[in-house]
Amino acid sequence: MSGTMARPGVLVLDSVTRFGPEAHGAVAIAASHGGVIAAHMALAGGIVGLLLNDAGIGLDQAGLGGLAYCDRFGVPCAVVDHRSARIGDGADHAARGLVSRANAAATRLGVQPGMPAREAAERMQAAALAPVFPGPLPAEARETVALAGALRPLVLIDSVSLVQPGDVGAVAFTGSHGGLLGGRPETAIKVDVFAALYNDAGIGADEAGLSRLPALDARGIAGATVAAMSARIGDAHSAYATGVLSHVNHTAEMLGAWAGMRARDFAVLMCGAIP
Repeated sequence: MSGTMARPGVLVLDSVTRFGPEAHGAVAIAASHGGVIAAHMALAGGIVGLLLNDAGIGLDQAGLGGLAYCDRFGVPCAVVDHRSARIGDGADHAARGLVSRANAAATRLGVQPGMPAREAAERMQAAALAPVFPGPLPAEARETVALAGALRPLVLIDSVSLVQPGDVGAVAFTGSHGGLLGGRPETAIKVDVFAALYNDAGIGADEAGLSRLPALDARGIAGATVAAMSARIGDAHSAYATGVLSHVNHTAEMLGAWAGMRARDFAVLMCGAIP
């Protein structure tokens, strides 16, 4: 019997926020956006090679931010073209995702634009990489804002996974993409907020970047996305500061929201604040 431990396989994940101890030492094809916060969560969980979604690249190329972040730790990372596979759907990424960009560590392993995601992951897996420890989250990821005269609070969260039970009835501005995880309606948001805002991640394959909106409608929650080119994905403060709505669901429209509205104005409207 050999004393060599078998390498972990390639994980296929709908989100880097949803994995367990099996991630330690594994390569992951994950359908999260390619921003810094997603890359950090993956590395903190012990993932040693990573494929994400480029999320339409977007403002300040935030959808590619995870590439340079992973290079800081020598971790190979690539992003899948958002037009080739549904964001939030790991199985779709593994089946038809095509690499759009790769960092230096991945390029050294032969990962190239146009390569199928599965092949890129297998190249990373063959390299026998070791986990790294990235330290604490790069920046404050959650803040509650009290707008003047508001009936309900505004919660800024860089990842929708950071929503808390106490956020019921609040307005949640997230840095997350607007895609359901694995197409499951219950993943739109964990608690019944009054309204939720996401990044449309370039909309992408099968309009997956908008798929949370009808799921929120079914729960009576107002939902909207900001255009990827108007705000940095993974950054709720950016969504609030410069975001412009690209799409709204029926519930939000009935409350007076519209595509083209500034995210700041959407916050005032949803919070019932003084304009």
